[in-house]
Amino acid sequence: MRPLLLSTLLASFLWSAPVGGVSVLVKNTPITMYEVQEEMKQSGTSAKQSADTLIRKKLEQLEAQEKKITVSSAEINEEIQRMAAQNNLSVDQFINAMQTVRGLDEKGLKAKVSESITGQKLYNSIAFSKMGQPSAEEEAEYYQLHLDEFTRPESFDVTTYFAASQEALQAKITDPMRHIESIQSKEENIPYGAINPQLAQIMNKIPVGSFGPILPNGQNGFMSFYMRDKQNVVTENLDSVRPQIDNMIVGEKRNQVLNDYFTRLRLSADIKVLRLPE
Repeated sequence: MRPLLLSTLLASFLWSAPVGGVSVLVKNTPITMYEVQEEMKQSGTSAKQSADTLIRKKLEQLEAQEKKITVSSAEINEEIQRMAAQNNLSVDQFINAMQTVRGLDEKGLKAKVSESITGQKLYNSIAFSKMGQPSAEEEAEYYQLHLDEFTRPESFDVTTYFAASQEALQAKITDPMRHIESIQSKEENIPYGAINPQLAQIMNKIPVGSFGPILPNGQNGFMSFYMRDKQNVVTENLDSVRPQIDNMIVGEKRNQVLNDYFTRLRLSADIKVLRLPE
């Protein structure tokens, strides 16, 4: 009796210990409380929204495994090289730009690129027909609906705030008149073409008279731009941005196909939400 009792207690302990740290089970594959909490921090979304995001990612991972889809290091490096060249940057410059703008180190960037390639391969495996290139009418319609994305200034007049902590910068953004000793600032004019494209896109979306998002400054600190003015705003013509528009349209169509597919898959998948962070 004793060995049986011991094995029963051991099995109970082994089961109860991990469950305490498990938030969701997707086809008996766990998503931990820690993962949900980290997603909440990074995305700024609620526990439920973060769990939904992780459930989708887990379904994608499991589907890729079932379809024997893999992504090699060579594929990841080639894609990073392509992205860097597309932005007229060296690979090192591109990695540094992603660290500054997105807060992604090289490891994090490669993980994101791997997810993207996996998504493309999943799309190719489930799409019923090859997607054609957008028509001239689709391009023109997209251009008109997203004119703000193709409008840019020659330069930005900003006040740049620097701090060692995000909390200090957030306090300044919340109450701009408040003096915070640990924050440094400088007024500057930044030419659009003098910064990397990702940062230029972020700055272009900051309304005049507003603060932008808090960004890593590449020196173990953080920064935020207060947009004072935008100089000589121009709108790029349709012909000059057709390749960019085509990529956007194709990306949206692909994402819609994947969203529909995984929405249906989720309805039939064995998913158990055990508990979510408070």
